[in-house]
Amino acid sequence: HVRFGVSSGINLFIFLRYPAVMVTLESGESDSADLYLHSSLREKVLEHIFVGQLLRALWRQGRRDFEVLRAEVDCGGYDLVVTRGEIIRHIQFKSSHKSATTRTVNIRTNLTEKPSGCVIWIIFDKDSLEIGPFWWLGAEPKEKLRALGDRMAKHAKANMKGEKSEKPNHRAVRRSQFDKLKTLDEVVDRLFGPQSK
Repeated sequence: HVRFGVSSGINLFIFLRYPAVMVTLESGESDSADLYLHSSLREKVLEHIFVGQLLRALWRQGRRDFEVLRAEVDCGGYDLVVTRGEIIRHIQFKSSHKSATTRTVNIRTNLTEKPSGCVIWIIFDKDSLEIGPFWWLGAEPKEKLRALGDRMAKHAKANMKGEKSEKPNHRAVRRSQFDKLKTLDEVVDRLFGPQSK
């Protein structure tokens, strides 16, 4: 028989749901190591910040018929599903801090098979985790994501020969193929169409 208080119960839930996150939360690493040692935690925090601000933008615009579904496994090419009425958006998230020089991201080809898949590349402040602007890759609501090209993505780590093997189900997509969006309201319009007058 084990009893949990509120805090320990929450910690147990987080550990069971995101074991890597608990290790990060309890670590005392310096801030200089955050960008790579704490990347899993940071990605999860950024996702929650984005979802909260997206839902607030929808609410502020008077849009109420929305749902948010989270992917349990990472094999479909998306991280989150957001629906509004008949529009279903499978979203894959990417992120880079403001001073990063990243110009290419790897995207799963599975995303092009979804009814209205899209990619949202979040730019964030590495200290405050404030988000924006956003880079958008996607088609109109209810339209499939266009072809990602034939530039095969490669694994980040090289083998013993210093060679990086290809990832057949991923494509390397340049930032130049994305549209820059400054606000969450612009993201909402891309996801679900402009608000009707």
